[in-house]
Amino acid sequence: MTAFSLLRALTAAATGVLLLAATACSDDSSAEQATASDSSSAPGSTPASASTSPTGSDRSTPMDIRVTIDGEPVDATLNGSPAARDLATLFPLTLDLKDFHGTERVADPPRNLTTENAPEPQAPETGDLTYYAPWGNLALFYNDGPSASSDLLVLGHIDADADLLSGADRITIEAAS
Repeated sequence: MTAFSLLRALTAAATGVLLLAATACSDDSSAEQATASDSSSAPGSTPASASTSPTGSDRSTPMDIRVTIDGEPVDATLNGSPAARDLATLFPLTLDLKDFHGTERVADPPRNLTTENAPEPQAPETGDLTYYAPWGNLALFYNDGPSASSDLLVLGHIDADADLLSGADRITIEAAS
């Protein structure tokens, strides 16, 4: 695992822990306080929370999933993008993989995924689970991919050794319980 991949994995894990902690610590009284402070704003003004919250923030909320590659369980996370959420509606999903271009293992899901409100394109990295919209297939990268493309949507990341990923013949993806 490269230093960048390790840093990315640690950042994703830290983000998940912070989101979990924030969710666990919130209660109805904080919602009531937010409502009370919003109602005290001057008429016609936008509450500060509305102007500072990013649009589509649920896209960055990771979803833990269970992945099994050739019988071996591995840690994995989907991002919160619309395409990733659409993929989750197909779970449990078992697919046979084949090699493509010495960089990725590919499979065809039972139907095309949504591409609406796709996040900004990014170059795929080893372990990334992606969706290539023109062909409607899933791709699991075992080597870093080419440059970013608006046709390739990164759906999440699988924390597995490149050797395991490169030889993978079958993947099962399920919702975490």
